[in-house]
Amino acid sequence: MILRIFVAGGTGVLGRRVIPALVGAGHRVSVASRSIEGDARLVSQGASPVAVDLYNVDDVKRAVGHQDVVINIATHVPSSMAKSVLPWAWRENDRVRREVSANLAAAAQSGGADCFIQESFAPIYEDAGDQWIDESGPVLPARYNRSVLDAETAANKFTKHGGRGVVLRFAYFYGPDSTATREMIGMVKKGSSPWPGAPSAYVSSVSHDDAAAAVVAAIHVPAGTYNVSDDEPLTRREWGDSLAKTLGVKPPSGLPGWFVKVGGSMMELFARSQRISSRKLRETSDWHPATPSIRDAWPALVESARAHDA
Repeated sequence: MILRIFVAGGTGVLGRRVIPALVGAGHRVSVASRSIEGDARLVSQGASPVAVDLYNVDDVKRAVGHQDVVINIATHVPSSMAKSVLPWAWRENDRVRREVSANLAAAAQSGGADCFIQESFAPIYEDAGDQWIDESGPVLPARYNRSVLDAETAANKFTKHGGRGVVLRFAYFYGPDSTATREMIGMVKKGSSPWPGAPSAYVSSVSHDDAAAAVVAAIHVPAGTYNVSDDEPLTRREWGDSLAKTLGVKPPSGLPGWFVKVGGSMMELFARSQRISSRKLRETSDWHPATPSIRDAWPALVESARAHDA
């Protein structure tokens, strides 16, 4: 079935993968765009760019119009790990999650869309040690990302009004075009782990490619919340040792405990042990991660980082 789909965030690192997949499946795809460069890329991918002020609810309703599916993967994440610890660095991202999510959900509802898909963040779960975490696990957002729940509320309200609201809680992203991934590889190369927390604490991640595939698969799932993570989360020690082995360097040293205290709520969240399960999405759709663990991706990621730095 050919669907009419509107995407916000289609020019970002995730959107650059989602748009070609949707177009390749034969769907009619419109994408929010704010630049001539973005317009050109979207047209080359077979999508239709739409100029829109995502903070203006009336303009969003005009731009979205009548769609079958509305997808919001728009974010405003700080451009580096160093900037991400600044108290004000996430303000624009908060605004995106509070205002843009609500505006798009309202537009989807008024336009008669069947499905509204909202990106979210899986690491808001509480520390669970070595236990698997499913979607029923208690959440505890840090101060810097409480707006995650506002974005999820927009999708849940869409469901309450008769639509099919889908929340995708993504684990930590990684990919060859990720600044954070390259920075982490650089830290391990210099002998330091980028992860706070105990060596036995779990970190769950997902590649950009697998995350994009999950967005496409979510078009056909029932309303609800779904974790999107790899099949094999690694402990901090396994994560660092496997990357160090690929780099041909010594295993990295862990970050000291005082660093978590100095880093505030963000570092506290990063230090949590989160062994996140995507079983629900795997059993509800045909999605499964092509890369079972980041361990399998290290060779390609390291090679990409070297090429970028050359």
